[in-house]
Amino acid sequence: MEILKTLGLFAPTAVAEIIGCYLPYLYLKEGRSFWLLLPAAISLGIFVWLLTLHPQATGRVYAAYGGVYICIALVWLWAVDAIRPTVTDWIGVSICLVGVIIIMYGKQLIKNV
Repeated sequence: MEILKTLGLFAPTAVAEIIGCYLPYLYLKEGRSFWLLLPAAISLGIFVWLLTLHPQATGRVYAAYGGVYICIALVWLWAVDAIRPTVTDWIGVSICLVGVIIIMYGKQLIKNV
């Protein structure tokens, strides 16, 4: 159950980070409104706050979060950029998500075997 809670926290964390980075990208690269930087800053603040909600060690959380971020980024690629991920993208994401579980819960999983 804790695994689902962790992954449930990681997904909105990744979305907050992507939005916080995507909006400045729109401003800097596509000439969109300067005011996009305000919701970007708020989104990055939410991103940082969400990372603090995990009970595990910070470094471990950051390492595991990277795998979930990759997954959400591919979903973003598909939903926002309208570029369908390839089979190898999904294979890579699957490997990353297995890594997330090993990093976050490896000790517990080995104890139960």
